[in-house]
Amino acid sequence: MAGWSRDAAAYREAHRERLKAIAYGPGERNRIDLFAGDGTGPIVVFIHGGYWQALDGSSFSHLAAGLNAHGVDVALPSYDLCPAVSVGEIIGEMRTAARELAKLGRPLVVSGHSAGGHLAACMLATDWRAFDASLPENLVTAAYAISGLFDLRPLVETSINTALKLDDASAKGVSPLFWKLPMRGALDAVVGGNESAEYLRQSRTIVDAWGAAGIATRFATIPDANHFTVIAPLADPNSPMTLRLKQLAGR
Repeated sequence: MAGWSRDAAAYREAHRERLKAIAYGPGERNRIDLFAGDGTGPIVVFIHGGYWQALDGSSFSHLAAGLNAHGVDVALPSYDLCPAVSVGEIIGEMRTAARELAKLGRPLVVSGHSAGGHLAACMLATDWRAFDASLPENLVTAAYAISGLFDLRPLVETSINTALKLDDASAKGVSPLFWKLPMRGALDAVVGGNESAEYLRQSRTIVDAWGAAGIATRFATIPDANHFTVIAPLADPNSPMTLRLKQLAGR
């Protein structure tokens, strides 16, 4: 994680001209770092991880490098953290951030890592017209979830839940696996090949469930990657991960 912060700071310093800070709410963490590409086509969003209780978008600026090299705009939102807010409130903040980005008049491809993978799936499964009648139904055209969790119930009995404060019912309520299925779009769920069985299981489960309902889904493993190294390919313009996100953005 120290390496992430170092590389992120170096990328921001080297590409100041690309960076625009966008506020989506009144809080200090209600901000989006937008690294400009060529200003056309869908915006790729990357939502950071940290089990909903750590980090912010500024630690991941360098992950914009791969897509920026292809002219793709990359947005990195931050959000308030548990236990100061609930997981449900974080989902609401990411919806508000997406609504703010919608003002740019372009669709969104939402990616994310770990907790961010969970939030990316939540964005694809959101009924945007119900959230805000002014928004297009297809605001989010695809989700790319890296090492995501889509059923939060297994966390209830772990130390992670000290901050999340979930019980079985509330955990199910914020788990996109149990939501009304998305009506459109695509979901990729990818996991490091060296990650635990639960990450692999959950990604396969949501791919199978949403795929059976007609959503275009893909499951893949990233060879030799663990839960922390799995996002490194986003900084490489020529990695399969970057090229897949470029494809999802129609570039």
